[in-house]
Amino acid sequence: MPTSTVEDYLKAIWLEEQRVAAEGSARLVSMGQIAQALAVAPGTVTAMVKTLERSGLVEYEPYSGVRLSAAGHRTATHVVRRHRLTELFLVEKLGFDWSEVHEEAEQLEHAMSDKVIDRLDEMLGYPRFDPHGDPIPDASGATQAVSWLRLADCPAGAAFTIARVSDQDEDFLRFAERHGLKPGARIAIRSRDVQADAITVEPEDKPAITIGSEAAAKLWIERTAPMELRR
Repeated sequence: MPTSTVEDYLKAIWLEEQRVAAEGSARLVSMGQIAQALAVAPGTVTAMVKTLERSGLVEYEPYSGVRLSAAGHRTATHVVRRHRLTELFLVEKLGFDWSEVHEEAEQLEHAMSDKVIDRLDEMLGYPRFDPHGDPIPDASGATQAVSWLRLADCPAGAAFTIARVSDQDEDFLRFAERHGLKPGARIAIRSRDVQADAITVEPEDKPAITIGSEAAAKLWIERTAPMELRR
């Protein structure tokens, strides 16, 4: 069985691969990106990646980066599946706030067997997304296909539904909830200010709010039915 450290590395690579794929890129994951995700030194990452390569879990190209092998991809998706199902269980069954479950799931994802996770999946009704809108891999490692856009890239005057919040920081998640920007919330984009690098959005049940493009890039949306703007 992979150690928790191996699982952490494979998950970090998988998450970065998913991020760059969502941006339409096919580049390899760099040592620096992994180091930043895991808060370790780049030299430590390089040494670990070489170990993972010898184990057949990654394909490493010196000075370019790394990608998961088929075996590494299977292991990574199992870890992500455990993490995201655990988050949903903590929110829906144990009453945790969605802003506090990430760190708890980081610990529990290494302690739960696939048998336990399969039972959780069944109990939760085979969910496709976790509390933050992230797709949950199924038992085979497949995830729900999505066609979302970042709020930062969307035009003014259109209505959308928040599908995912990609930042796991507790303060940002509380900010999103406070202003009606959780997954499932309907919003309309009132205006964009290019000079101020800001977007004004109107949640369906909250006052309009102006946010910067950095915050808007963390909100992923899908187009929804028209929503009448309030005066």
